[in-house]
Amino acid sequence: MLVNTFEIKSKGGLHARPAALFVQECNNFESEIEVQKGQHRINGKSIIGVMALAVETGESIEVFVEGPDEEEAMKAIEAFLAKQVD
Repeated sequence: MLVNTFEIKSKGGLHARPAALFVQECNNFESEIEVQKGQHRINGKSIIGVMALAVETGESIEVFVEGPDEEEAMKAIEAFLAKQVD
């Protein structure tokens, strides 16, 4: 299992369009992907779950990836969040 912490820097946080694109990115991989903010952990492949976290600009999330393509998945998530999608 890989775990990484990311600060969300996009102006709109991880809402609406960025959340949908994040979920699309996660769904490209077989590994299980979970996202945690505070005490709440959700399935990273669920748009409703990602939206429910209500991640704002400047907040941090932890991403947990476990499975056969976990390294590729974590790299892709890191690259996606670094793009600052708004």
